Amino acid sequence: MIAEPALAIFLALLIDFTFGDPKNKFHPTVWVGTLIAKLVPYLQSSSYKFERLAGMCVIIIPAFVVVFFLFLLGMVLDMITGLLYTILSISIVAILLKTTLAIKGMEKHAIDVVSSLEAGNLDAARERLSMIVKRDTKDLDEDHVYSAVVESISENIVDGVTGPLFYFGFFGLFGAFVYRTINTADSMVGYKTSIFRNVGWFAATSDKILNYIPSRLTGLVMVLSSILLQNNWRESYRIMIRDCKKTESPNAGYPMAAAAGALDAKLEKLDHYSIGDGTAHFSKKHVASTITLMKVTSIVFAVIIVIPIISLMSYLGWWVHV
Repeated sequence: MIAEPALAIFLALLIDFTFGDPKNKFHPTVWVGTLIAKLVPYLQSSSYKFERLAGMCVIIIPAFVVVFFLFLLGMVLDMITGLLYTILSISIVAILLKTTLAIKGMEKHAIDVVSSLEAGNLDAARERLSMIVKRDTKDLDEDHVYSAVVESISENIVDGVTGPLFYFGFFGLFGAFVYRTINTADSMVGYKTSIFRNVGWFAATSDKILNYIPSRLTGLVMVLSSILLQNNWRESYRIMIRDCKKTESPNAGYPMAAAAGALDAKLEKLDHYSIGDGTAHFSKKHVASTITLMKVTSIVFAVIIVIPIISLMSYLGWWVHV
């Protein structure tokens, strides 16, 4: 029982490391995002109470659709027996789990920004950076563009890797996909603006709650990964403990501070925060090191966090195989 989901996890990571995301028309997370986008206009109103209740529908309806299709998939797989079931189960779970991960995708976006900087095209780098961060990028200098890339990679280790893996450990594909549904909704409507303040409140709150434990575990695993990579793991731990609460998000600061310490760098968002005591001058090497840290962290997290969770859930008879 434990071997199958463990193999599925590492196969999913291998697929993501190698191939990255499928095209949008084949990507389940993109489908969820499209459904959310279609729902939102119908949920907006001049009524505060209606929008607050509607905000719950932004999560409940897509999550119900996801769970329904996964339930149907489980029923189909249950009709198969023997070796064929094992092969199909591992393969299908790995492919679907992979779609909740975004390691290669994050790497690609980061490299695109770096390539523009290396070509001397700061404006193009700012524009490409705006695709992966929420801040205003139009006036950032080169170092702050690099810093924002490093911040984005480290923060998104939780959203795009350890978060879905953590909930896969407890609830199988149901957990991974519902987590990504909430995370996707938060990224789309979970903003404190006049348009989304009410509709997005439930998505934003749910995302904060779900990321509370994974973000902290991820920060600790990043420290352990820094030991393997011979980065400055002592500084990684020190800065994580000291600077983890400097960000507006109660969760984002943990992986960001761990990365800053590991790289002996100072990550700065102008007029908001400064994390770390290291250099504020960045290069391609810092981005490459952060990408490597993300990949090693994903593997270590699977080994020391997710597989033990699956083992415990299986022992208790609570783990869901789809």
